[in-house]
Amino acid sequence: MNDQTKATVTAMLAKAPEWVRTDLASKDASVRTRAEETLAAMIASALEATDPAPN
Repeated sequence: MNDQTKATVTAMLAKAPEWVRTDLASKDASVRTRAEETLAAMIASALEATDPAPN
């Protein structure tokens, strides 16, 4: 992982909504899964937005 990728992920995590943070710690598997999927989508979107290579 390069410095730009780390910075992008770190900045995105800092902006993660409180419900995502809370739901990641949930004992309810479906709630936790929803939060994990949301977080994964947010990370992928942030990385895609900073990717200089065309898709």
